[in-house]
Parts: sequence; C-alpha cells; structure tokens
Amino acid sequence: MITDILNTYKVILGFWWIWLPIALFFVLRWVWLTYIHTKFIEGLIWTTLELKFPREAVKSPKAMEQFFTGLHATEKPIKFKDKYLKGELPAWFSIEIVGRGGMIHIFIRTQAKFRNLIESSLFAQYPEAEIQEVEDYIGELPFGTPNQDYDMWGTELLLTQPDAYPIRTYPFFFQEKEGEERTDPLAGLFEFLISLTPKEHAWIQILISPTNDDWKKEAEKLVAKILGKEVKTSKSGSLIIKETVGWIDAFVNGIADFFTGPTEKKEEKKEVKDVVAYLSPGQKDAALAIEANIAKFGFKTIIRYMYWGHTEVFTKDKVSAFGGFFKQFGTQNLNGFIPNKKITTGPGKIFKKSKEIKKKKFLIGMYKRRFFPFARFKARGFVFNTEELATVFHIPTKFVKVSKMPTVEAKKGSPPTALPTI
Repeated sequence: MITDILNTYKVILGFWWIWLPIALFFVLRWVWLTYIHTKFIEGLIWTTLELKFPREAVKSPKAMEQFFTGLHATEKPIKFKDKYLKGELPAWFSIEIVGRGGMIHIFIRTQAKFRNLIESSLFAQYPEAEIQEVEDYIGELPFGTPNQDYDMWGTELLLTQPDAYPIRTYPFFFQEKEGEERTDPLAGLFEFLISLTPKEHAWIQILISPTNDDWKKEAEKLVAKILGKEVKTSKSGSLIIKETVGWIDAFVNGIADFFTGPTEKKEEKKEVKDVVAYLSPGQKDAALAIEANIAKFGFKTIIRYMYWGHTEVFTKDKVSAFGGFFKQFGTQNLNGFIPNKKITTGPGKIFKKSKEIKKKKFLIGMYKRRFFPFARFKARGFVFNTEELATVFHIPTKFVKVSKMPTVEAKKGSPPTALPTI
C-alpha cells in the first residue's frame, strides 16, 4: 500500500510541468483580483442617509417591497475587461437598524451615485418621509474594542435550507383585514432596542446586492428533484475550468488504470418516474412555495448583528433578543435562520480567550467596512427575494408603539399657488 502511494507521488511529481503552471495561474489570478478589488472599493464614494417616517405609518411592508424592486435596477452584467482590469464589483447597499441608549435610528449606506435612486424610490412609497445625510455612526464604537472597558458579541446569519426555500414572510403576519390589529414582526425587536441603557448599543446590518437569474435556475432544479423529474446538468461555465477539470479527471483515472488495470464502464439506464402522485402534502407545499419565491427579484444578502456596551452593563443574555426576532421567520418545512458558527464571536475549543478576541475584532472590522464577501458568497450569505427583504426590514406600522425613534412630527405642505414671485 505504501509503495503504491509513493509510486503515485513520484508520477505526480514527474508531471510538475503540467499541473504547476495551472496552479500558479489560479494563485496569481486570486492575488490580482484581490488587489484590483481593493483599489476599486477604495475609490468608491459613500454616503450615510438617515430615514425618518411619520409616527402613524399605515402602509404594510408591501410598500418596502416596491422600494427593493426599484433598487434591483442597479443590477447589471460586468464586462470581462471591467472585472479583470478595473476590478469592478456589483453594486451593494447596507440597510442598518441602530439601537443606542434607548433610541432607534434607521440608516442606508449607499454609494453617492445611487442617492437619487434611493430617495426617489422611498418618496414614491412614503411621500411624507424625511431623508437626511448624516455622519457615519460607526465612529461611536470605541477603538480597541473588546478591551477592559468595552465588550461585544455578534454573528452573521445563514439559512437552514437552500436559498430557494422561503422564510415566513409578511403576508403571514399582516392579515389584510380592516379593523384588526395586525402583528408586526418588528415589534419585539424595537421593544428590545428602546430598553437599552445609554451605555448599550445593538446594531443590525443588512447588506444587499441585486443578483441575476442564476439562483432561479438552481431553484428550478430543486423543484424538479422534488417532483421526481430528470435534472439536466448545466452546460454553462468557464471553458478553461471545464478543460482543467477534465484533464485532472483523465490524469487521475490514468494513474489508477496504470496500477490497478483498466476497469470496464457499465452504462446505467436511468428510469425516471413521475412521483407527483406520491408526494406528501408537505412536499407539494414546498414545491409551490419555491416556485412562488423565485417569481420575484432576488438579492444576495448578508445579515450580521452585534451587541456591545460598557463592561459595567454588558451581558450576553441580551443577545437572545436578536435570536428571538429572527426565529419568528422560520418554519420546519421551509426555511429559517441559524448563526454562522465560523463568524460567531464565541470561544474556540483551544486557546479560547485569544480566539474569541480575534473573532470579535474580525467581526467588528467587517461591520465597519460593510464588507460584502462576493468571492465566497455561497459560504457566507444567501439570496432573498424582495418579499423576504421587506419582511425582515420595513417601516414599523402604527401597530408598533415606538416612543424613542426619530419621526416626522409635522406634514410638509406645498406653497400656495397664488404666492407672488419676484
């Protein structure tokens, strides 16, 4: 056995002139993309907008869904030269709910060039809203946190199922019946935020980037699998990658044949059966829910949150309020939220204290930079459609009694038509 392994190792080394250039190509490609992406991000001009809304808002999250639909207009394919020469990345936005000292603020962090789109899309749905450019609140977090004076806890979220499965969305919470006090899923979160003391802060960051229809194709395959239909493999993809994978596969098979002899390949006949009649009610509901989910525009989404404060009042028990807020959107047969253990600021199995501090500083750094991991998205985020986004973030309705939130106290009237002009 050991002799066979050594012989295989020698054969692989003997062909270094084939696989080494390929490996170097991918390494250099990664280094180059990292460099030009960094330069591209450094050249972007950002602005922070604070949103204020009437205290007695009556519109359902449907209005916010329309706002997200308008934002999807920023999605565009990136040309080859722009990607590999300029380092251009897709547009992304950061929607943030901030609780500090018992006050609640809502911000949108956007590239300056999209400010007009943000304002026009919001005013179209909320004509009485106010939008004001403000300084970035991130500077409130003391430098060097965590330390002996300040501590924090935070995480990023993942989904329990593939992106195609929807979470429980706002139509479940908002029964369209007049005269009935509806349940707003933001009520519990906002009650928690206004309960914070002046030395406590709780921040939620929702990063979104409009995506193309690739996620819908994956969802269609999932539906076909549930319904027992044959799933055809996609023929799209990079030609270089296909050829590289094909060569590696042939190379490995050649080595195996050299030592063990050629093996006969038997063609297996696949029988495709229509199992729709045998599906359980839950499977049928899941297929219908997925199809309804992918009918709307999608956004790549990253949700991260953190709770921090002075060590005199900081307690990890309060982070359960975040968990309770996101838990209400989950269902057993569809989708829900779970913390990303690789990002969560808990202690490790060894070197617990030092690893915990590193995780906390890592998460703080990502939050401050509004870091969107495009290159490793599948391991870090998920795709939400406009309805799901409007569920986790919308303007609190009149049924949410929030007393410590900046609001528009007076309506703005237009000037009289007979007003003389100079």
